[in-house]
Amino acid sequence: MQDRVLIVTGARGALGKVVVEIAQSRGARVAGIDHAPSQESATLEGIEIGGIDLSDAAQAKTAVDAAARHFGRLDALINVAGGFAFETVGDGDIKTWQRMYALNVLTALNTSRAALPHLAASKAGRIVNIGATGALQAGSGMGPYAASKAGVHRLTEALADEWKGKVTVNAVLPSIIDTPANRADMPKADFSKWVTPQELAEVILFLASAAASGVTGALIPVGGRV
Repeated sequence: MQDRVLIVTGARGALGKVVVEIAQSRGARVAGIDHAPSQESATLEGIEIGGIDLSDAAQAKTAVDAAARHFGRLDALINVAGGFAFETVGDGDIKTWQRMYALNVLTALNTSRAALPHLAASKAGRIVNIGATGALQAGSGMGPYAASKAGVHRLTEALADEWKGKVTVNAVLPSIIDTPANRADMPKADFSKWVTPQELAEVILFLASAAASGVTGALIPVGGRV
């Protein structure tokens, strides 16, 4: 990570914060982009860009270009921004499907399209997306979420093939991430089996590093002990 320049979307969320912290502790310079407002703070090591709706292509491009301008280049894009909803197909609302598509697919699509010209200029351009093991076979109540994350998987594969030799594009597929929100939603679960944000961040940052030059188009399950 030393001197690597990264964008992390969803940077103020449970996983995004850990990815940013570990990357910076290893010498990376990081632009954190999030929907939540921020102080727009900027240093040589990092910049926070808040109040951005990445499902809007114009806002995504503005944020990505601002990060590239601040650091002078981009080496990796880590698309953590996303959302979850549990809703059955028959009793659900079509708006949930639209919201999951916007939060999970459009955010990754828009930031990737904005970042690709910058990443192609890097000696080791990387995109890392967040998929889901639950999208490999959807269970009851998982339809909208799983369909959107399956879209992230296919987006990852298509971009990897289109930009082969220029930018690597991979995705990690977590099971249940051990976050405060997930613990609150499933208080009787065995948390020790879940994948921790730190464990997931290690795989993400490997894929974002120069060391992962031989890996592209991969969907890598990171299931903890589930």
